[in-house]
Amino acid sequence: MPAIEIPEITKKLLTAKAATGVTFADLEQKVGRDEVWIAAVIYRQASASMEEATKIVEALGLSADVASELTEHPEKGLGPIVPTDPLIYRFYEIMQVYGMPMKDVIQEKFGDGIMSAIDFTLDIEKEEDPKGDRVKITMNGKFLPYKKW
Repeated sequence: MPAIEIPEITKKLLTAKAATGVTFADLEQKVGRDEVWIAAVIYRQASASMEEATKIVEALGLSADVASELTEHPEKGLGPIVPTDPLIYRFYEIMQVYGMPMKDVIQEKFGDGIMSAIDFTLDIEKEEDPKGDRVKITMNGKFLPYKKW
């Protein structure tokens, strides 16, 4: 099974990020956007304005010519594969196990529709726990009812 293909620009940005020691939280402070959104730009799942892209590449010590590629419309998604990375696979597994229950609960509360992935935010927090630290993920998307015509 093929691994997820990482774009060359992403490799360049991640190499610079590692070399400079800049974290996504550092980039959040410099760019004024959420760290998850910035990571999505770097992985080419979102596009930045030229101002945002310039701040990202400057923080990573890269030349300004790299910024323009971050403003282009990206090809989104992982492709038609089952993810093999264990952390990413767990989200796939969560949807296999809890996807239909989540759908039913959402539709019971809101009606027939979907949660937007466009009008959407995602926050990741670390919760310290004596039994093992916890990952807390909050997805917040606008409800979009299906149109009747």
